[in-house]
Amino acid sequence: MDGPVHWWQKRRVGYAALITLLALCGLVILALVRQQTGTEGFLVGLGLAVLPVPLLVAAFRWLDRVEPGPWRDLVFTFAWGACAAALIAIVANSFATRWIATATADPAGANTLGATLVAPVVEESAKAAAVLLVFLFRRRDFTGIVDGVVIAGVTATGFAFTENILYLGMAFGTDRMTGGGGITSATAGTFFVRVVMSPFAHPLFTVFTGIGFGAAALSARRRRVRRVLLPAVGLLLAMGMHALWNGSSSFGDYGFLAVYLSFMAPAFGLLTWLAVWTRQRELRTVREELPAYAAAGWLGPVEPFTLGSMRARRLARQWAGRHGGRAAARAVAQYEACATSLAFLRGRGRRGRADADFVTRERELLTELWARREVARPALAQAARAMTPVAPLVVPPPAGAMYGYAPAHWAPPHGPVAVPHQPPYPAHTVPTAQPGHIPYLGYIPQPGHAWRPGQSPGTDPVPQPVQNNPYRG
Repeated sequence: MDGPVHWWQKRRVGYAALITLLALCGLVILALVRQQTGTEGFLVGLGLAVLPVPLLVAAFRWLDRVEPGPWRDLVFTFAWGACAAALIAIVANSFATRWIATATADPAGANTLGATLVAPVVEESAKAAAVLLVFLFRRRDFTGIVDGVVIAGVTATGFAFTENILYLGMAFGTDRMTGGGGITSATAGTFFVRVVMSPFAHPLFTVFTGIGFGAAALSARRRRVRRVLLPAVGLLLAMGMHALWNGSSSFGDYGFLAVYLSFMAPAFGLLTWLAVWTRQRELRTVREELPAYAAAGWLGPVEPFTLGSMRARRLARQWAGRHGGRAAARAVAQYEACATSLAFLRGRGRRGRADADFVTRERELLTELWARREVARPALAQAARAMTPVAPLVVPPPAGAMYGYAPAHWAPPHGPVAVPHQPPYPAHTVPTAQPGHIPYLGYIPQPGHAWRPGQSPGTDPVPQPVQNNPYRG
């Protein structure tokens, strides 16, 4: 038996400690930045630095729409980047630069060396800490490359936000002392370079780390070396790209422009393409994995089609909102998220990458789906009809029909078709599988374990698993 849970082991205590830590870091970084920029410079820097933040967060949130993670993860990572990572970077970079200047007696060279060699290592490591924390403690929210890109990108967005306040505030202070103004001022130049030309710089660097963690999340737990090496390689790539960017000013008058056009812009385009392609692959996974659950009666026959289309999902939420209010739209959104997580879970299991809690997690997701089916199914069916206004929707028989155990009352939205009627997925008809292997149509828990031909699916609202489960972890 487990021992008693002490007060310091409770989850709320951990959350309170984390919030307190981030708040203290925020207060300290606020005081440091204000000390270097002055109150007026701080306010100007804050007003200018906040401009790209909504656009960047919205872009990462759009990328995460297939299987949206909870907002609390994004809030935590942004706060970590803006407060904790920024504080670590300012303190460590300042200490290292002063030490190099003292050791070499060359302050100018120390600044260049610190920006090129020290800052990339310190800053990328500080930002990677947030990705590591989510990877370790919010594992169910971190399932692939898109999650890694989103978590890393939002962390870096928070870091760049604080850094931009500092640099823009210092540039404003320089203009105040020199009397500069207009489009040739230091403030305008800093704003153009950091906010207009390269608002994606820090997110671009840290996304390499996120891709490494995302690839590790896709690996089986038994491949421990790979799960350690992939994040390390991603972090090294992030540091290298960051060092190249910081060192571009020392490459001559056109070094910055050369690095921007030769490396930054192509890397940004390549990673953008990779992220969008991965998002489309996730939708394809939904369309390929969910028919097995539709065949077992957990989903409606058209739902693998509608859940695999972002437009159909949006139409379903809008229809539910018009007819059932905000609560209905939220229920449909949760239904879509659970179905997507279920598809990804089964996809990992079919590839031999499922964790030991596969069956428990599958049952949890199916229970969540079943609890929201009355609201979600009509909305998704309406979305499917709206997606095919001209030609009738052609729905193939469920994949289970080829094995002879399709649900008894299955029918497409435009009329019934003849399919064999047998109790779906009884224990004695489950196809055999090798230990550790999850077949595409192997064993699926059923809503109504003792279904009979002619009985409507879902008689028993409590999901019951097939007894001779071949999965062995």
